[in-house]
Amino acid sequence: MLVSWNSTNQCNMFCDHCYREAGAKLDEELTTDEAKKLIREIKAAGFKIMIFSGGESIMRPDIFELGSYATASGLRVVLGTNGTLITEETAHKLKESGFMAAGVSLDSLDPEKNDRFRKLDKAHDLAIQGMLNLKKAGVPFQIHTTVMDWNVEELEAITDFAIEIGAMAHHIFFLVPTGRAVNIEEEALRKVEYERTITRVMKKQTEVDIEIKPTCAPQFMRIARQKKIPVRFSRGCLAGISYCIISPKGNVQPCAYLDIAVGNVREKPFDEIWRESQMFKELRTLEYEGKCGHCDYLDSCGGCRARAYYYSQGNYMAQDDWCLYKPQGACK
Repeated sequence: MLVSWNSTNQCNMFCDHCYREAGAKLDEELTTDEAKKLIREIKAAGFKIMIFSGGESIMRPDIFELGSYATASGLRVVLGTNGTLITEETAHKLKESGFMAAGVSLDSLDPEKNDRFRKLDKAHDLAIQGMLNLKKAGVPFQIHTTVMDWNVEELEAITDFAIEIGAMAHHIFFLVPTGRAVNIEEEALRKVEYERTITRVMKKQTEVDIEIKPTCAPQFMRIARQKKIPVRFSRGCLAGISYCIISPKGNVQPCAYLDIAVGNVREKPFDEIWRESQMFKELRTLEYEGKCGHCDYLDSCGGCRARAYYYSQGNYMAQDDWCLYKPQGACK
């Protein structure tokens, strides 16, 4: 079980695809004391891994204090970052604070393309330097890439770069239109290319030793089983089942891209929200509509609930229309 906390909305970038529409710090972000209370409640709920993300989490002044607190609480603490602010000193502080790993965003090997997407000059070079600083400090890192129509042909090359620089994994995020990403929905892969790209990614997995994981593309579990490609994961979509996310102001939602608040940790303890949310309970039934509900891979895939929600105009239990698979007995 893992939980992600958007520790701040503040960010030094203004990325085209940001689901949180990060940039400026928000009023009423959780205080240090409120964050520590949240950490205790996350532990009480049975979670093992806590991701500190943003915005840009490094911009939160108490990030090292909170990382140490979460570590002392028995959580495995990891960082989601754009990498551009990770100096040698920052990397060493992360190590000392107990951060076990970091995910660093890199969307293209072409600096111009990467920086245009991220809306920050030198973002490409600074992110790579951040990776090198993490490596020097002994903090394992992985590369996160958001796949779009303009960088889809680079994915294997970025994986090769990840190996070259010493990353432990390459996680590839498939766009779900949420936040600012609704403005670039047309740049997302279409259905046939979506399936083809997941297949390419899984083929690459058979050729390299580091982990490659398609994210927000739960159909990778079906493709891995069809092609007998071993993966360490047991399920594609985890939203509300063994994963959720918390906003800077304390709103709890099933995943980053399914923007429905089921409660706020200022009003109710997180562990109670996790146990008692009606939406979470419904997601855990796996009683999906359409072909997802009849699919041979229902238990291991589940379809992307956020994508189903967006393209059905509001039904998170709808079938995921971006999946091309046609199970026997499914609705047409």
